[in-house]
Amino acid sequence: MEERARSCLLRSKATLEQDIKASYLMDHMVSDGILTNDEESRVLGKPTRREQAAALLEVLLRKDNRAYISFYNALIRESYGDLANLLHSDLPLLSPEGERSFADGVSPSGNHLDMYELVFKGGLNEMLEFCVFILVQVILSEGGVPQRPVVFVSRPALLNLIRERLYRLQNTPGWVTVFGMAGSGKSVIAAEAVRDHALIKECFPGGVHWLSVGQCERADLLVRMQSLCFRLEQGQSSEASQRPPCSVEEAKERLRFLMLRRFPRSLLILDDVWDSSTLRSFDIQCRVLLTTRNRGLADSVSGTSFEVPVESGLDEEKGLEILALYVNGKPQKLPEQARSIVSECKGSPLVVSLIGALLREFPDRWSYYLRQLQKKQFKRIRKSSSYDYEALDQAMDASLQVLEPEHRDLYRDLSIMQNDVKVPAKVLSVLWDLELEEVEDVLQELVNKSLLFRDCNQRPYHYYLHDLQLDFLIEQNRDQIAELHKKLVRQYQQFYNERPPSSGDIDCSYWYRFLPYHMAKAGLSKFSFQELYSLMFSLDWVKEKAQFMGSAHLINDYVEYGEILDKENSEVRLQFQEFLSLNGHHLEQKPFPDVVQLALSQPACSEVYRQALMQAQKRASRGQLYMDWVNKNNQDSLSRLVMHPHQGSVYYAGFSKDGSKIASCGANKALRVFKTTSGEKLLELQAHDEDILCCAFSPDDRYIATCSSDRKVKLWSVEQGTLIREFGEEHEEQINHCQFTNTGRRVLLATCSNDKFTNTKLWNPNKPTSQNTMFGHMEPVNHCCFSPNDAYLATSSSDGTLKLFEVSSANEWKSIDVNSFFPESDDEIKAIVKCSTWSADGSWIICAARNAVFVFDVKTSDMLLEMKTSRLSTVQYCHACPNSSLLAVALSHYTVELWNFETSKKKAECNGHLSWVHCVQFSPDGSFLLSSSDDQTIRLWETDRVHTSSAAALKRDSDVLFSQSDVTIVAPDSRNRLQVRTGLAGAVVFESEELPSRIRCTCISRNASLVALGTENGTVQVLEVPSGKTSQMLTGHTRTVHHCQFTDDGETLITSSEDTTVRVWKWRTGECLVLEGHKEPVRKFQLLNKSTSSHLFSWSFDGTVKVWDLNRGQMLQDLECHKGAVLSCDVSSDGRLFATTSADRTAKVYSSASWEMTFLLKGHEDCVRSCRFSWDNKRLATGDDNGEIRLWSMLDGALLKICSRDTKDSMDSFHGGWVTDLHFSPDNGVLVSTGGYIKWWSVETGEALQTFYTMGANLKKMHVSADFTTFVTVDSIGILYVLKKVEGGSV
Repeated sequence: MEERARSCLLRSKATLEQDIKASYLMDHMVSDGILTNDEESRVLGKPTRREQAAALLEVLLRKDNRAYISFYNALIRESYGDLANLLHSDLPLLSPEGERSFADGVSPSGNHLDMYELVFKGGLNEMLEFCVFILVQVILSEGGVPQRPVVFVSRPALLNLIRERLYRLQNTPGWVTVFGMAGSGKSVIAAEAVRDHALIKECFPGGVHWLSVGQCERADLLVRMQSLCFRLEQGQSSEASQRPPCSVEEAKERLRFLMLRRFPRSLLILDDVWDSSTLRSFDIQCRVLLTTRNRGLADSVSGTSFEVPVESGLDEEKGLEILALYVNGKPQKLPEQARSIVSECKGSPLVVSLIGALLREFPDRWSYYLRQLQKKQFKRIRKSSSYDYEALDQAMDASLQVLEPEHRDLYRDLSIMQNDVKVPAKVLSVLWDLELEEVEDVLQELVNKSLLFRDCNQRPYHYYLHDLQLDFLIEQNRDQIAELHKKLVRQYQQFYNERPPSSGDIDCSYWYRFLPYHMAKAGLSKFSFQELYSLMFSLDWVKEKAQFMGSAHLINDYVEYGEILDKENSEVRLQFQEFLSLNGHHLEQKPFPDVVQLALSQPACSEVYRQALMQAQKRASRGQLYMDWVNKNNQDSLSRLVMHPHQGSVYYAGFSKDGSKIASCGANKALRVFKTTSGEKLLELQAHDEDILCCAFSPDDRYIATCSSDRKVKLWSVEQGTLIREFGEEHEEQINHCQFTNTGRRVLLATCSNDKFTNTKLWNPNKPTSQNTMFGHMEPVNHCCFSPNDAYLATSSSDGTLKLFEVSSANEWKSIDVNSFFPESDDEIKAIVKCSTWSADGSWIICAARNAVFVFDVKTSDMLLEMKTSRLSTVQYCHACPNSSLLAVALSHYTVELWNFETSKKKAECNGHLSWVHCVQFSPDGSFLLSSSDDQTIRLWETDRVHTSSAAALKRDSDVLFSQSDVTIVAPDSRNRLQVRTGLAGAVVFESEELPSRIRCTCISRNASLVALGTENGTVQVLEVPSGKTSQMLTGHTRTVHHCQFTDDGETLITSSEDTTVRVWKWRTGECLVLEGHKEPVRKFQLLNKSTSSHLFSWSFDGTVKVWDLNRGQMLQDLECHKGAVLSCDVSSDGRLFATTSADRTAKVYSSASWEMTFLLKGHEDCVRSCRFSWDNKRLATGDDNGEIRLWSMLDGALLKICSRDTKDSMDSFHGGWVTDLHFSPDNGVLVSTGGYIKWWSVETGEALQTFYTMGANLKKMHVSADFTTFVTVDSIGILYVLKKVEGGSV
């Protein structure tokens, strides 16, 4: 090796040893044939990176020129440009002047051999690129532009934006302002932007000149300007050289002359400019790039101006890359604290670099520096050779010192802001007690100085602090934080002392969301906390906040501030929290429900109920309608939380592995993640183009996988809400289920689909293609799940089998023919295996098919137990508790059942859903159970609190007798016993033995001494009350008895049946009159004149209405009313008219005198299910299966009003389901209707007056007292409601 090359290596040895990574360079040198494999091994055998670099240099010094050239080229290829620059003076091409001659094949040094070797080894294109690189380096070095930091991570989008702005200065003087907060990387990115040959050649061939300005007095500024003048005058003749300028003004003129005459197409970079007076000293009609924290500086100078904001946040991967470069490692191999450090650095390039530099010297201090960041110990985060400030807190404080004192005080008040919360100017106007325009001026100054950020995407503008700025302010003002929060609360109370914020106030959402937070933070005394108690224990606050923010935010407040609130009254806190948890899904509806009416359903001992009753009585005095559920104290709450996360069916919901979050998906194509404690939304994504059928958390809860009927599988970041990966479309049909392995040892994702062959796949989350396909099923696979130890995957298929696959080999291990356990199945229609679940120890596998659940021994494949649910329902899903023998089963008849799968006994039944339940899942610790349904809700149940199967629910086939202020209710229960209850509390006075045949109808006599029931096998019983003695057993009907009714004197009982007959019984003697004539089941009947009871109407599925003479048993009229089934009939109070409704979507009105049709009423778009005449016979109300109610005039048959919601509800109806019953008030001014819930309507306007939401749905009938003040019904889950109209007055 030539002596000059050897000397250069020796001179640069210390620098090279410190910075190079030998392993990267040696790959190239081995390829060039310069190093042998043995030499590479010896170098890599050294224990440290620095020792490896030293050993490589020792090897090179013993070799020839080619080794020098190969080493040099390797530096270039590995982006060690600055180090290559140290060696370039000893290469054949040494100077910028040699660029052209080198391109022509001539070296200024005349060393043609070295030239040949350089070109031969590096390639002509590479050498040309290198020459360009060297030229740029020389230009920037002469101009004083800082070199690239040792650790540098590119930000290409920002670089391109700055360069694009600089290109606009190509033909005209002007300013490019790069602005951002302290530590955002402005200087580094500005220097990197001009490290571009094309930019310099085309726009700034005169050079680039860098001047660091900083915070400086006028004298210091003069020194900096003198230095710049001296640098620009270098190379001029001695005559041209002048004495240094003596003043800033003289220096300005000198620079103007130099830039216009000597360097007309050059760029002046002013780094870290703080104030406009300093900047005006450089207003010399040249091209300027300036970095600053003050956005508005360029407004003070003349010329064209462009802005480039520098965002303060690096993403996690960039932050990890910086740390890895500092410690000479790879991002994926950094310690576990690395991600937390990047997170605590809040994306600041400065802070990440400060920490990285410290870790390079103290590589064992990861935990220590993480603790300092978490404690906001900015003073201890020191040392950065490339930064002007000793520690981070000094950099932050420097920005504050340039503010005017009064603005500094206002800025201090921002210490009470929250991370990532954007605040409207109106809030600060209230806080500072200033006019809004004054506040906006102050905020503009803070934004200009990069002390505050403005979100221009919202109107009016919202403002926020960077996390580091907020942390700094909190640390600086720690002793005053409580007083500052108290100041905000006082200002709010003073400003809104007459009324709360309304939708017209631009700041209302902020107050509703964060006022409890500020009150809690202000609570240094009992008095201060009293403010929070008064707010949070107020039904008015609940109503206002729920209307703006939804219930989840409110629930979260009660959870978050529970410790404080419990000091005042833990019972009240729990009462408010439970009220919101169970009614939150109603509060998501539009129109917004009446919160007072909802609260009247709370227990009488509840503070929520007490406040609601007071408000209801006050409003009732003004004519508003409210209903008190007077027997509600008999009802226990099953659900702990009810959520309404999606507009559409919820197909799947599951817990995170730590149980703190729930993810759900469904028909609205969205993925949603929310808190388990409150239902507060954490993330919502439109994840797929079609229904999302399943979602699953990864073992570390950082990711969620989704699969869809669009045949796609996607992986999402939970924290960022971004798409990490879309896996290859290897499934050709819809993907039904996805699940991760249970542990993080070897993370895999399983998916299953409707494909015929390739229907089960395993995926490595880090790769876009599948790792394995499991073959065996020839029909769709509906579900898959890993065993607890992840050794096996269970698959449930429509081919009637359950298969177990080995995960490691993807081979089929066992196959269980579940279809064989259904003897009634044929070869064409197999039993579909819906899903499977493992016992906690993995020894049993449990699967569901049709209405049964089977338990199998994994080792032997023997069937151990069978659990049969209702024959009328199918099992949709099942899941085994991870720490007990409980099994949750989701059923199509709206129920969740809990079974003990070791004893095959049902333990509990969870009712509340209004439609099919698609999914159930236990929490990781087994304490909670969640269920998701077609009714668009997710219900969270406490496992230990659900009802046992001993609790009996009522059936909807009820009858009610009102007598003065008392009420008697007769109804069958879920155990097929007849119950008689009395009083407003619904106390049980009689309960029969369990009957062998299902009770299908009941009735009670007018004197309440007798009850009758009809059964599924056609028998009718008459019992005495309260003794329960059977007075008569009546047989004759051959099929189900659908309806029964006593005449007014109680001596005659009338029944109708599925056997197409109506029977009139003299029940004491057993004498029976059979009315025959209908061809299909008789739906119901009604007496034409109840006082004489001589004529009876009956209607049937055959579309006819028949009129009977009860005395003679003769058919008087046979009216073919409809083409479809007659669903209801009503007779006017004067007996002159009767109406029929039908499945043919019409209603008809007939004259009782002529038996001719008077009006044909058209307009309903679905089956007309119910009808009722008003008491004055002027109107007829009809209700249909779409939830719509129509009011018709009985004078001319004209449509008067349509009673309906503006939009359909969660059950795709205007009434939560079919309108099954209608009743007018005695004054004909109010109409009550039943459907999925109960509604009261104004007959005059057609508008809803009140809504009562029952816990179940599908109400069958409503019993109304004569004075229209008491209402009785039973819902689909067997809950009895005795509702009493609230009267005006005081409690």
